[in-house]
Amino acid sequence: MAGPGVVGLVGDVLEYGDIHLEQKGGLVDGRLRLSRQSIVFKNSKTGKVESVQGGDVREGIWRKVARGYGLRLLLHNGSMHKYDGFREADFDKMSDFFKSNYKLELLEREMCVKGWNWGSARFNGQLLSFDIGDHSAFEIPLGNVSQCATGKNEVTLEFHQGDDSQVSLMEVRFYVPPSQEDGMDPVEAFSQNVLSQADIIQATGDALCIFRELQCLTPRGRYDIRIYPTFLHLHGKTFDYKIPYTTVLRLFLLPHKDQRQMFFVISLDPPIKQGQTRYHFLILLFSKDDELSLTLNMNEEEVQKKFDGKLSRQMSGPLYEVVSRIMKSLVSRKITVPGNFLGNSGAHCISCSYKASSGLLYPLERGFIYVHKPPVHVRFDEIAHVNFARGTTTTRSFDFEIESRQGGQYTFSSIEREEYGKLFDFVNAKKLNIKNRGRKDNMKQSYDDYADSDDDQHDAYLEQVKAEGRIREEAANDSESGEDTDESFDPGEEEDEVDEEYDSNAGGSSSSSGGEQSGEEKPKKAPAKKAKIVRDKPVKRRSEGKKQKNKDPDAPKRPMSAYMLWLNASREKIKSDNPGISIIELSKKAGELWKAMSPKEKKEEWDTKAVIAKKEYEKKMEEYRASAKTEVTKKKKDSPKKSKGKADKSAPASRSVTKSPVKGVGDSFKSKEFVSSDESSSGSEESEKAATTPASSESGSD
Repeated sequence: MAGPGVVGLVGDVLEYGDIHLEQKGGLVDGRLRLSRQSIVFKNSKTGKVESVQGGDVREGIWRKVARGYGLRLLLHNGSMHKYDGFREADFDKMSDFFKSNYKLELLEREMCVKGWNWGSARFNGQLLSFDIGDHSAFEIPLGNVSQCATGKNEVTLEFHQGDDSQVSLMEVRFYVPPSQEDGMDPVEAFSQNVLSQADIIQATGDALCIFRELQCLTPRGRYDIRIYPTFLHLHGKTFDYKIPYTTVLRLFLLPHKDQRQMFFVISLDPPIKQGQTRYHFLILLFSKDDELSLTLNMNEEEVQKKFDGKLSRQMSGPLYEVVSRIMKSLVSRKITVPGNFLGNSGAHCISCSYKASSGLLYPLERGFIYVHKPPVHVRFDEIAHVNFARGTTTTRSFDFEIESRQGGQYTFSSIEREEYGKLFDFVNAKKLNIKNRGRKDNMKQSYDDYADSDDDQHDAYLEQVKAEGRIREEAANDSESGEDTDESFDPGEEEDEVDEEYDSNAGGSSSSSGGEQSGEEKPKKAPAKKAKIVRDKPVKRRSEGKKQKNKDPDAPKRPMSAYMLWLNASREKIKSDNPGISIIELSKKAGELWKAMSPKEKKEEWDTKAVIAKKEYEKKMEEYRASAKTEVTKKKKDSPKKSKGKADKSAPASRSVTKSPVKGVGDSFKSKEFVSSDESSSGSEESEKAATTPASSESGSD
């Protein structure tokens, strides 16, 4: 293994990685495999395989190029293949391989690097070599020539452009001096040699068959498709495209999700061009009901000889079958159809979105294909890992992300949650690396290690999606309940409820904390004590306010608003009008209906009912407060710590209890230090402080 590109030498097989194939002026990365039978190059980007039979090789040349050393193969049919990326040390092994397997001597040639622009042009099959002396200065594969134009003493060659080439050669001009000999013009002779091997599509003769007004999704429109022996001609109202069969990479026949239509997808490399737009896929849409009877523009003998029994002169059947059979025979490529995958709906595809456009994702036996805008085909061997991600808007859908080994990422979003299990099982069966499977699987592992994963294994992501869905539905239920919705819109009543709760919980903790503070605060002046007590009360009320939901079960329930009364009465009708509607969607729908109602409709019935409910609530609340006042008075009489003087001063406090019974109790606990420190004061000062303390607590809580 002399060079870094050598992968292995096993028996009669020699493999190299990081080899570059020269194609339309650019270098395509891939892998090269040489065996006794054939020489195979696989494109790393597209996966396209180009094979040369070992017996077809006429000449092999080894030479130094810009990127190390290169191998040029010249075949018996005149075509040429050039591979770069070898090292000098690879020559000996390569030479021995050619001798033992192809019975050829691998020749070493040097290129002329003088930079001269005057020499001789030599045509050798599909190769035009510009020689200076005995060495070649540069070579032009005539298959890359797209146009040849002649002048008085000049020939101009234009070339096909490679999309992957950062810099492209547009044209080359040759000056051909006039000849003194009689006969053909040298310029015309030069031009004829070029045109005989150039890749220039000319529609000569009649088409084998014509399909009229076929619906094409990319490029969009209706086109007449003319089938010629070497190329496909798309004729539309605005644009014409000529597609050589040599540029067809793959064929796909995919059933639509509605089971009434079929996609026929033709993958192209290089793509067809319209201005700056590149179409890597030609997508035709057929209806399964369309039938066609067709007669090829050939006799039976010609059909039998050219297609070897794959086609017949008379053909009939569904339109998509006829088109796909003819394309398969002319292109000599297999047609890829969906495998065993079936989605939740029973179709071979999954509805999703890619780049803000909705389409269909087809899991195939060796990759994924998305149609139709923009079409995407990803092979399994170029996938680094896949990822199941949570949907950005709702938990009823998820995203499927694919990251390629080249660093590209494809995100298919808005996939229904019901499709998750089917898609996960498919990815798991194909042994693709799942990124968010867990810490164990995030480590580098081979695909074989995924064989131990069971289909019914616990899936953390699926459980997470279910849990989040339950949480959202519970939150929606809480938001629709009348009590929780109306609580925050009545701050006055809410304050009363807080006080009742404060009374039940504050006794022990407040007295103990007040006792500790009394020991530290006694040496200070009375105004300082008052300021500290007033400042502490709101803080404690805020901490206790978190327990607002622990209400007295005997307290009357708040009345519902007009909207909640209407919603409770209309909920079943909304559900019946919208079968299968979720809780969140029901809330949105109800809000829209309520907003659409006129103020007159709202006031006539539901506002009136809300007013009646509020009056009933106020009546019950007065009865409840009266009973609470009686209980508070009993507690004050039974308290042994209260002196007779304090009992006489309870009248103003009882007035505040009438509004909120808890505040009176709060004074007895919270202001123990305050009352005891003011016993020496006058009776008028005590009554004023007793009246102002609840007010200060209310302002603090607010």
